[in-house]
Amino acid sequence: MKNLFKVLFLGVALFVMSGVANAQVKIAHVNTAEILDAMPDKATAEKAMEKYYNELQAQLQTMATEYQTKMQDYEANVATMSNLVKQSKEKEIIDIQNRIQQFQANAEQEFEAKRSELLKPILDKIQNAINTVGKEKGYTYVLDLATGAAVYVGTDAVDCTNDVKAKLGVK
Repeated sequence: MKNLFKVLFLGVALFVMSGVANAQVKIAHVNTAEILDAMPDKATAEKAMEKYYNELQAQLQTMATEYQTKMQDYEANVATMSNLVKQSKEKEIIDIQNRIQQFQANAEQEFEAKRSELLKPILDKIQNAINTVGKEKGYTYVLDLATGAAVYVGTDAVDCTNDVKAKLGVK
């Protein structure tokens, strides 16, 4: 009986060990920045971003020219202006300054939104290709050298989040 138990235990141990030996974690890395630079679609997106940027810059330049003109007129005629006209001109100048500041803030946000809009389809293509390669090659993880993040996690990947939370005593 003891011998049967030992043989059975040894068989189970060998079975488990062979399973552990076959459970292989395959990690690969990719550089998405390098891939993005090589994509022909990126040049098209960059041209569209440049065009949009130039449109924003032209509008900003128009506003700056208006500001300079008003300032020059104010400075040239301030000595002869009545208080009411002077206050009105000062208010115009302050309003233009505020509009320029608001435009600059909005332009930055709009440009980033446009950039994201133009690059999203390209980045989606790259991600789909990474997913396909990861599945085909049987990778457990694919890490991105450009961002330091995992860009592909296979179905056999182990999530130890709960183990780490338990070690830290958090839920």
